[in-house]
Amino acid sequence: MSHAMIRASLPIRLALVLSALACIEQLSAQTALLTPSPRADDFILANQQGAAVFVLEPGTDPAVARAVDDLRADIERVSNVVPALRHELSPAARPALVLVAVAGKSSLLDRLAAEKKLDLRALVGAWESFVIAVVHTPFPGVERALVIAGSDRRGAIYGCYEVSAAIGVSPWHWWADVPVPKRSTLAIATGTHRFGPPSVKYRGVFLNDEDWGLQPWAAKTFEPETGDIGPKTYAKLFELLLRLKANTVWPAMHPTTRAFNHYPRNKEVADAYGIVMGSSHAEPMLRNNVDEWTAPKEDYNYVTNREGVLRYWEERVAENGRYEAIYTLGMRGIHDSNMVGPKTDAERIRTLERVFADQRALIARHVRPEVGRVIPNAPSPDAATDDGRRIRDNPPYLTRSDGTPQMFCAYKEVLDLYRQGLRVPDDVTIVWPDDNFGYIRNFATAAERGRSGGFGIYYHLSYLGRPLSYLWLSTTPPALVWEEMHKAYQHGADRIWIANVGDLKPAEIGTEFFLQMAWDIDRWSADNLATFLPEWTAREFGPQHASEIASILDEYYRLNFQRRPEHLQWWLPKQPRRASPLTDGEVQARLEAFARLRARVETLRTHMRPDQRDAFFQLVYYPVAGSALANQRFFEGERGNKDAARAADAGLVELTRVYNEQIAGGKWRGMMTLEPADKQWASMRIEAWTPPDSARAPVPDPPPGTFIAIEAGSFASHPSPTGVTWMRVPRLGRTREAVTVLPATVADIDLAAAEASAPRLEHAVNFPAAGEFTLQAYLLPTHPISGTALRFAVALDDAPPQLVTLEIGDGGPEWAQGVLNATRVARLRLAVPQAGEHALKIYGIQTGVVLDKVVIDLGGLTPSYLGP
Repeated sequence: MSHAMIRASLPIRLALVLSALACIEQLSAQTALLTPSPRADDFILANQQGAAVFVLEPGTDPAVARAVDDLRADIERVSNVVPALRHELSPAARPALVLVAVAGKSSLLDRLAAEKKLDLRALVGAWESFVIAVVHTPFPGVERALVIAGSDRRGAIYGCYEVSAAIGVSPWHWWADVPVPKRSTLAIATGTHRFGPPSVKYRGVFLNDEDWGLQPWAAKTFEPETGDIGPKTYAKLFELLLRLKANTVWPAMHPTTRAFNHYPRNKEVADAYGIVMGSSHAEPMLRNNVDEWTAPKEDYNYVTNREGVLRYWEERVAENGRYEAIYTLGMRGIHDSNMVGPKTDAERIRTLERVFADQRALIARHVRPEVGRVIPNAPSPDAATDDGRRIRDNPPYLTRSDGTPQMFCAYKEVLDLYRQGLRVPDDVTIVWPDDNFGYIRNFATAAERGRSGGFGIYYHLSYLGRPLSYLWLSTTPPALVWEEMHKAYQHGADRIWIANVGDLKPAEIGTEFFLQMAWDIDRWSADNLATFLPEWTAREFGPQHASEIASILDEYYRLNFQRRPEHLQWWLPKQPRRASPLTDGEVQARLEAFARLRARVETLRTHMRPDQRDAFFQLVYYPVAGSALANQRFFEGERGNKDAARAADAGLVELTRVYNEQIAGGKWRGMMTLEPADKQWASMRIEAWTPPDSARAPVPDPPPGTFIAIEAGSFASHPSPTGVTWMRVPRLGRTREAVTVLPATVADIDLAAAEASAPRLEHAVNFPAAGEFTLQAYLLPTHPISGTALRFAVALDDAPPQLVTLEIGDGGPEWAQGVLNATRVARLRLAVPQAGEHALKIYGIQTGVVLDKVVIDLGGLTPSYLGP
């Protein structure tokens, strides 16, 4: 149970004590393991005289033993000394040793605990927690030991990789060729360092839309013996995820890739690494329908072919039942499509509830006999009454299971069924989706948060779908991930977090930030969020250039958040071509900003050490230069500068060729493909670029004095009497300082009580004249915590607040343009009684609203103008 959950269920005084203990524990965990100036009582892991000996007891879990081998290899990478490995306390294992073990499964740890030399009580029954401790005179003849003790096998594994990270080995040392710094002495600070449990129980990634990167790279470059994403590729992925303290994978599943279980070694490798396997929203019971359902698609029908579908599912559960897995329940079509068979939503709900029961019976039969008292021969959907009461009101139908993790992902049309009353078994984790563009679609109510199965999130950092895909670069700002996932966590989503990372590269930064939050939800806050990129770049490239690299990346996210490089066309597929609505001034400013950014990254590239250049190219140079060239190509083409546009296009092609053929000696050949790579899925991707036949018509900037623009971060924030406040979120939005109401769990405030009870923003505005003007509030296209609209209130001076409502219209044309522009505009007519200075007030009456800026139209703005 997380600290947040404990605090919610205990009296305030005890909650405060626990909160203080949590802070102490977090500080202990963050204390540097590696000490640059060893003291007499520190532990020397390696120096010029040699390395400490590792001790692994007989019977150690193979996954832990494998992680120990990685740690030993990392020590050699850093110090050029190979640590020896022993399986007993032999004389060769003295006077200093490293003991890696799982609490409760180690006689040596038991001895240390019994003799009160090491306190392991915090690990008892804990999930994926670990202790790294220097123990003095642990055993006769042993001067000191470095103990890495896990509460379970993954806890011990994470402990090994924590030491690897402390001595300077980046989690991306293989996947991004980040060099390992050399050190002659590796000393671990004396004391006890505690880590865990994680904030989110199951944390991981979904490899998806791998057709144009991961699959061809694996098939032709890294794993040609398989000709696919196979056990060799997955082994590298599993190691990376464990270094990032993740534990779960949804495997690649597009038609280009054979099913994960097609290669028997895949699941064995997952088990050997300690990875939990799952499957996506469209792949129940670990089945890859695209590859494995060989009958006609119309036969994947639970109404007419229940026995056939059940046999298909049962085969997989019986095959994989002894491996650690999360079972996805429910049913959709073969490949991200609606369920075949039922004709109405009521029928779909009845069918899904029957599917739940039958699937859980399979789990009870093949995974763990005590899973539940599911009745395998429940009434069929055909036998139910029209409203489904004979099934849904039958208590044994939705029974409790015990121990085997199960999830139901309410993705796309299935979310509507849940909102209409679909009953999900209480112990099954309900996984909410985002809207595919990084904005979470649903949040659990206070009543729902009592479910034993809890909630999770399926989040996109890459997407193939409508209105337009983004498959090439990774441009979702960490600040948006923080705002959305922190909000979701506050609403109980702490059981499963899965990020769709596409090909994994070049989503390295977003992937790691997502997983850092999943491990420790309190690590990043609105107060320290701006330090993430500087810390990350310092780890990857050292302190010398970290500040400049972080600044470049910050500008990269700012510019591309305004419009992703994959969305540089302002018409949707099957629509006539149309020019961008940006004014001439906006276009010029954008091109100049990208030109400056590209010049900075070009200069910095020449200053990187030779051993850093491959990593710098992958993590910084390619995405920054690529997005700059993509913008130059598009906007110079619109302006009629065909030579400049064609030069940018050629530059993009050459840049991508270098990535594939030269970086790291050709290691990543086939990994990077420009968007669109081909004509597949044309209804949801931009068109291949060609220069327009003619330049677009001029779009002048609005005349001076026709509007007043105010960034949300410049408002003064006044908390409510209960402490609820508008909080600035650094690096969020077009302005990079958007504001939102925190904590996100506060109930809606009635408009009549807004002045007395709601937090407010206030800004002095000087109006040149009296009159009625249009106030345009630029919001991030988030989804409301409850209901279908975003709501806030606006007042001028002491006038009563006016309600502003913006209907989301999820899936509609306004929503589509909103996610592509990363903004929605809510409008209000504002009466100004006289010229001069007035106090503009914005009341936060509903959480989930993220305000980016306010523009007051004094006359002359066009509806499409996004403002300065």
